[in-house]
Amino acid sequence: MEALEKGSVYTAVIDGYSSEGLGIARVNGAVVFVPHAVRGEEIDLRITKVMKTSCAGEIVKIHNPSPERMEPECPYAGKCGGCAYRHLTYPEELWAKRQRVQDALTRIGGLELTVEEILGAKNPEHYRNKSQYPVGADGSIGFFQARTHKVVPIRRCLIQTEAADRTAQAVGEWMRRYKISAYDETTGKGLVRHVCVRVNRKGESLCCVVVNGNKVPREPELAAYVTAAVPHTVGVLLNSNPRRGNVVLGDKYRTLFGRNYLMDTLCGLEFKLSMPSFYQVNRDQAEVLYGKALEFAGLTGNETVLDLYCGIGTITLCLAKAAKRVIGAEIVPPAIRDAKENALRNHVENAEFFCGDAADIAAKLESDGLRPDVVTVDPPRKGLAPEVIASVAAMGPEKVVYVSCDPATLGRDVKIFREFGYEAKRAAAVDMFPGTAHVETVVLLSHKKADSYIHIDVEFGEGEGKIPVDSIAKRAEAYKPKEKVTYKMIKEYIEAKYGFKVHTAYIAEVKRNLGLPMYDAPNAVEELKQPRKHPTPEKVEAIKDALRYFAVI
Repeated sequence: MEALEKGSVYTAVIDGYSSEGLGIARVNGAVVFVPHAVRGEEIDLRITKVMKTSCAGEIVKIHNPSPERMEPECPYAGKCGGCAYRHLTYPEELWAKRQRVQDALTRIGGLELTVEEILGAKNPEHYRNKSQYPVGADGSIGFFQARTHKVVPIRRCLIQTEAADRTAQAVGEWMRRYKISAYDETTGKGLVRHVCVRVNRKGESLCCVVVNGNKVPREPELAAYVTAAVPHTVGVLLNSNPRRGNVVLGDKYRTLFGRNYLMDTLCGLEFKLSMPSFYQVNRDQAEVLYGKALEFAGLTGNETVLDLYCGIGTITLCLAKAAKRVIGAEIVPPAIRDAKENALRNHVENAEFFCGDAADIAAKLESDGLRPDVVTVDPPRKGLAPEVIASVAAMGPEKVVYVSCDPATLGRDVKIFREFGYEAKRAAAVDMFPGTAHVETVVLLSHKKADSYIHIDVEFGEGEGKIPVDSIAKRAEAYKPKEKVTYKMIKEYIEAKYGFKVHTAYIAEVKRNLGLPMYDAPNAVEELKQPRKHPTPEKVEAIKDALRYFAVI
């Protein structure tokens, strides 16, 4: 195979897209990633960078432009790093996203499962109800250039609302008028770092200016500039974030004008949104996404449902309409406060909420004996921690509905779930973020239930080849299913006898090492990318003792 050289020009055909929306070509057996390329096009490309396993390239000439290529309407296309698909028709963008999910489930997850559909947006523009504008050291307000922290100044964005763009511009005018400094991340000096805006269905907005400190000069004037530019602003907040790094919001807020929350409606329910609370950025597509999750859950009104990463309770309260009992868990305290208020506001009486890390809450609920019929998870891009998967599996729900915003971590996690006895049965994609390379997915995982009976054909009678009835009874007794030994039983035995607690994942690890069946909660440590602690020899022996006590070994 001839190695590709930087600066050299080659002819190739684009045969697909990367997870970041780059075109993929193969030259002399090497993969080349090409920005702004379209599937099916034959192009001349120049190699711009040679890496260990792939190369980067750029288009020199397009020999046969694809009918799916279009001229970007956005004047910032190719400069701002926000949108990857402005050069594609919307049907081609949907094809690329569905294929991305399919590839992740097949290649990473090892599944033979077809993504049923991708549900596109009726309106792929101006859909974001939450906007975060970084402020450059020179005072520019816009969005980061791809793979950099250089801010591209932007006045009008095709995926943000007009109210959000006007709010950001008003903050910029206030900064220039009163010579308010911008934050410089290289020195850690300067004041204004980000402008964040939420907009609801009625067009009302909530503005939050993130600053390096606890206050800024001319705070009343800041509120006046924003409310003059966007009269439907219900509140202007100041957020203090003195920490260096990429985290946008700090922990402290101060209200400069109006109120510190926004009200919005979703799926027929009313929600209170504080600035840090998680809420799907595309309201219309969120309703499509939640509808698909409810379809996969298949609730009849008699189920107990556990919703991990519940945010302000959006999915939880939607599930409550069709379930007997729902429990939501979330690590962000303001979100849980909002979730409880949202339940009261919508007169939902069969929902309860807990604040804490998903792994800790799942383990506690499992230890307390909770046996939900359905578990729904909607984690951040990093996916599920191994402890969460272990605890969910130990509860033994019949179904797990996994809502994912990252196909790669979804593929990794469904592979681990399979080791726990859960098979992916259905998958559908939802285009929550038109124009960008991001895509949401809903996957239904069902538990592989072992047979609880043994079928024996018996021939009664005397003579050669006939089995005595008492012998049959003894054999049947030997094969009679034993009482199911739960992880809770093992934990309680160990704590009572030894005085310490063991995690579900430790029990699973010992069971696997002993070669025991892993249908309930196997240990899939070898599949994990990040190391975690293993049980001490003392805990290993205690677990083995418990397994012997319950006649598992």
